[in-house]
Amino acid sequence: MPKVLKIGITGLPQAGKTKILLKVIAMLEDEGLRVGGMITEEIEEDGKRVGFYIMDWITKEKAIMAHKNIDSRYRVEDYGVDVDTIDRIGVPAIIRAMEDEETDIIVIDEIGRMEILSESFVDAVRETFDADKPLIITLHKKSRNPLLQDVRRRDDVRILEVTPINQSILPYKIVKLIKEELEEMKF
Repeated sequence: MPKVLKIGITGLPQAGKTKILLKVIAMLEDEGLRVGGMITEEIEEDGKRVGFYIMDWITKEKAIMAHKNIDSRYRVEDYGVDVDTIDRIGVPAIIRAMEDEETDIIVIDEIGRMEILSESFVDAVRETFDADKPLIITLHKKSRNPLLQDVRRRDDVRILEVTPINQSILPYKIVKLIKEELEEMKF
């Protein structure tokens, strides 16, 4: 099977990885392409981050994945992580994007310390690298987790780092790469 373009967006926490991914999705959808997968969104209260939602991009189903008020045996920094929510919303969103013939591009936001607490999530992410669709992922920059190390070592993943200098132009670069890939796949 020919290798299909995989793009990893990385950067420091709050560098704008999700913001860039959402801009890319909007631009791709404006071009008539269908995007599927999962997105995480910050939950803010009084201007402070207190947790994260996880959302299936196709169905728009979302739930709280992590929150300062969640009592869980799984913790990342100040957040209790609800692994069942990752398994219930995130994993099916990824699988749906891989299997749905109408979906052109798979997105996974984010492969981070919270999400990788789910073994099903890790398995689903690994499967996306064999899918015959372009993949755009956001990656935690400094994690030493084996999944993230594997992703960074792959020769079919193009890692792009978000910086203050490139964050306005990066979405356009990613969309150009994806559109070129989709054109090549037609032939």
